[in-house]
Amino acid sequence: MSKARLEAFSDAVIAVAITLLALDLTVPDPEHGALLTQLGDHWPQFAAYVVSFFTVGIIWVNHHARVNLIVVVDRTLLFLNLLLLLFVVLIPFATATMATYLTSGSEDSHIAMAVYAVVLEGMALSFTAMFEWSLGEGRMLVAVPIDQRRKARLRGSIGTLVYAAVFAVAFISAPLALALAGVTAVYYVFAPVPHAGIEAEVEELTSGPL
Repeated sequence: MSKARLEAFSDAVIAVAITLLALDLTVPDPEHGALLTQLGDHWPQFAAYVVSFFTVGIIWVNHHARVNLIVVVDRTLLFLNLLLLLFVVLIPFATATMATYLTSGSEDSHIAMAVYAVVLEGMALSFTAMFEWSLGEGRMLVAVPIDQRRKARLRGSIGTLVYAAVFAVAFISAPLALALAGVTAVYYVFAPVPHAGIEAEVEELTSGPL
């Protein structure tokens, strides 16, 4: 399979997932009180939507950056990519469930938030697996130097460690766990794109007179 086909399929799945997030945002009913009051009461849905929207968006950005550097697509990568998409498609369900129970204060709020954290952790681990696959010989346009792999692994493990912490905090405070997931999303919005230095090297090697 060509990279273009893999990326096109992945883009389509991610686009559907990010669109489904909006389905949990219900239109306020005039019979249920003032509009401003209803909007305030629905803050868990808005907060969950924003965090998940940027999380899925970051997945798309980093997925593009990673696939852009891949030379060959084999069967193993296809299944690793499907594993990633499995968790991406689960994010809308986990988001809606978490938002519904977020402020209930019951045990269900902790369980719903924990489910959300498990989905994000699965997504992060899938990315890690794809990175490990990319280290194989001849799989990248420019190989990650051996002396830089430890640093790359550490940076890539931030998400898996934080989402594990989100899971733990979920059983203490669901809103606090959501805030931690939100901070993680903000970090990745401003963090350097994975393999940014390698992409620059590839551009330098492949650039030339038209």
